[in-house]
Amino acid sequence: MYKKALSGLLVLQLIFMFGSFCVKGISENRQAALPVCEVKLDERVLAVQNTSTIGIIETAVSGQRVVDVQLVERTNKHILGEEDLEMLLRIVEAEAGNQDEEGKLLVANVVLNRVESEKFPDTVTEVVLQKENGVCQFSPVSNQTLWTVEISEETEDAVERALMGEDISDGALYFAARQYADSEKMKWFDTHLTFLFKHGGHEFFK
Repeated sequence: MYKKALSGLLVLQLIFMFGSFCVKGISENRQAALPVCEVKLDERVLAVQNTSTIGIIETAVSGQRVVDVQLVERTNKHILGEEDLEMLLRIVEAEAGNQDEEGKLLVANVVLNRVESEKFPDTVTEVVLQKENGVCQFSPVSNQTLWTVEISEETEDAVERALMGEDISDGALYFAARQYADSEKMKWFDTHLTFLFKHGGHEFFK
């Protein structure tokens, strides 16, 4: 009786082992039958799930790099109409035509900073032409050189950099050329504003 029971257990164990082997074999055969791209995709999905719930897969299944959508859809930070763009180009050329490209970029930054500030008008044209107690904010407006300048390629490049969001101004809202500015005006700058830095012939404040 004991031998029969033992024989029965051995038979059941063999059947169980054989069944497990068959199931494993079927699973492996199904995996082998999958196209290569599906296998790789499964591995990629598992890898993403194990590392992060949110992210951008930088490598496609084929091995080619997937370009970040943000790079493809890169747009200007500041969107200007034709009039405002022309005004920005003119004021940058008039104020910093004799300076390097960074000097031109800084002037563009100041104008755009004013547009975004609650203390100043909301458009480039209004900022440039603004008067305070009847006094123009920018000397090229008062002496009319704003309308006679020839815009250089470097000025166009500097303005483009500013429109794309490059800002090296540290939030400056004012600038002045001390050697040419009215002494009373510079006294007001020195006592009422915070000096930031000097670049080229301009001192920058906020």
